[in-house]
Amino acid sequence: MSEHVNEVSDSSFEKDVLQSDKPVLVDFWAAWCAPCRMLAPTVEAVAEKYADTARVVKLNVDENPSISQRYGIKGIPTLILFKGGKEEERVVGATSKDAISRMLDKHVSAGVA
Repeated sequence: MSEHVNEVSDSSFEKDVLQSDKPVLVDFWAAWCAPCRMLAPTVEAVAEKYADTARVVKLNVDENPSISQRYGIKGIPTLILFKGGKEEERVVGATSKDAISRMLDKHVSAGVA
């Protein structure tokens, strides 16, 4: 992926997302999805901005159907913010960097020791 955004899979999701000590923003996407590709630079920018306080990962819904099904992903892109192993917030569809940042700010600042 990139320096700030990692790929997760059905097999690594538990460890990389649910057991993370930081909030994790998961971008559910697919290669054929034009809005997903449009959102990618925004997700990358957010990942860079929050590199010290949160993790940002991508999960390809075509390659990882069990996690996608488990969280009821019906439309992509879907961004889900996990904290402490639980889903905290969800955004379906393309969104702005500001909207994603506001969502993260609510959970990052509260979790900083």
